[in-house]
Amino acid sequence: MVAALGAPASAAVSPAAPPAVAVSAVAEPSFRTVEIPVAADVVLKGNVFVPAGADAAHPAPVVILPTSWAMPQIEYLAQAKKLAEQGFVAVTYVPRGFWGSGGTIGVAGADDIGDVSRVVDWALAGTPADPARVGAAGVSYGAGLSLLGAAADPRIRAVAAMSGWADLTESLYGGGTQHLMAAGLLDVAGRITGRPSPELEEMLDEFYRGENIQKVMDWAGLRSAAAHVDRINANGTAVMISNAWGDSIFPPNQVGDFFDRLTGPKLLQMRPGDHATTEGLGLVGLPNDAWRDARDWLAHHLAGADNGIDREGPVVVQPKLQDGYETYPSWAGLAGSRLELRLGDEDWLRNGKLDPDAGTGWTTTIRTGLDSGASSGLIFASPTLEQLAKLPPMVPFPALLRTHAGIWRTPKLTEDRQVRGAARLHVTLTPTAADGTLFAYLYDVDALGVGRLIAHTPYGFTGRRPGVPFAADVTFQSTAYDVSAGHRLALVVDTVDPAYKESNPARAKVTFSSPEDDPSRLSVPLR
Repeated sequence: MVAALGAPASAAVSPAAPPAVAVSAVAEPSFRTVEIPVAADVVLKGNVFVPAGADAAHPAPVVILPTSWAMPQIEYLAQAKKLAEQGFVAVTYVPRGFWGSGGTIGVAGADDIGDVSRVVDWALAGTPADPARVGAAGVSYGAGLSLLGAAADPRIRAVAAMSGWADLTESLYGGGTQHLMAAGLLDVAGRITGRPSPELEEMLDEFYRGENIQKVMDWAGLRSAAAHVDRINANGTAVMISNAWGDSIFPPNQVGDFFDRLTGPKLLQMRPGDHATTEGLGLVGLPNDAWRDARDWLAHHLAGADNGIDREGPVVVQPKLQDGYETYPSWAGLAGSRLELRLGDEDWLRNGKLDPDAGTGWTTTIRTGLDSGASSGLIFASPTLEQLAKLPPMVPFPALLRTHAGIWRTPKLTEDRQVRGAARLHVTLTPTAADGTLFAYLYDVDALGVGRLIAHTPYGFTGRRPGVPFAADVTFQSTAYDVSAGHRLALVVDTVDPAYKESNPARAKVTFSSPEDDPSRLSVPLR
């Protein structure tokens, strides 16, 4: 497995346990820019902070920080300095293919993962770093490389991964749908700031054309920490993960499922926001919960600091639109119970019932190809607005285009409901085309008819017989959201969302139904 991940032979050396000594704060660490050779023709640009007092006789724990996708080597200056002030050697570097670093962009391929270990080798040889106390941390691309590096290199004893991915396949094709806008933004940013490899060019071409999907999925799967979780567990790596509920690039379910498979020391934090927005202020040196906890995690597991971070969680979540935190025993344990609601027949305004006792035997048909008004919001903008201003994506519910969306609502709730986890939809569909795409949204609708988005998910189907019904099982992205008494829960299913590529043929239709022997239903997870 080590060879498959691209780590050098030196990565196979098992480290000794780190000594339980406290990390002391020191003033004015030294700083220098460096060039790190990792291959005959590839040099990586980087920075090094060394704490005052560290030398060969007094080695310090070391943290390797690969920069984010398309970010320059200044990205971690503020946080690397803070780590050095706490007693760490901090080595940041720009992964190959970006900015001044050599090579081409391989998207966490074997060379990139091997580079993590080669940077560790360089740090141990060129700085007063302790080989028994090595960690890795980063945001986005840096987070993914840190996790994959830890799978390949058992010297990496602790990881703090922020806004990273665990399953790249799920990030590209979650819900059987191409996540077009997220992939497109990464593509553009990579081309502006770096040099895509021929392999990456090929994979992007296949992705955009929607061809050879299995080939692209296999390529992405090899670049997923979820595929190498057994190595991380065998290495005993202490893993902290910090992500956002509204991450437009790496949605929460793939991270949470991976987290529950980890068996070593672990901590998962989920906050409102979008990709890297929960850590963004920390990158410019401002107070930031995610970076503070990442530093504490590294200090505890690499230097034995008794700072209490090991007693949190293991799952800590900040519900949307709130400031406080909640703790849970596992990702799967977010939901303590489930509210089971049946999808029922429509009234004259084409609002279907959403109720435990709703009847069966009804049908309703929608047309494809036109946006109903329901939406996951603007990538980056909407989740960030929800994070900072507590304003989630909103729609005027009476104005939704009923000819192009199925809509079901509960009666007014008689008590507050705390939605925690992933909602699940089971519904019978009859399409007029073999292939199609649906988008499901769960809303909180107030007395004025304003719908606030709780969660959503795409759902794609292929190879179906036109006119023949089939049962679809749809899992929403997980969330933490409180719905007030007097509001309604509402389900909307339509066929267009700007964030995704849809594959509905022109003039296609989809019929929803609820057979008596298999009622269509929505399962809502509750705290």
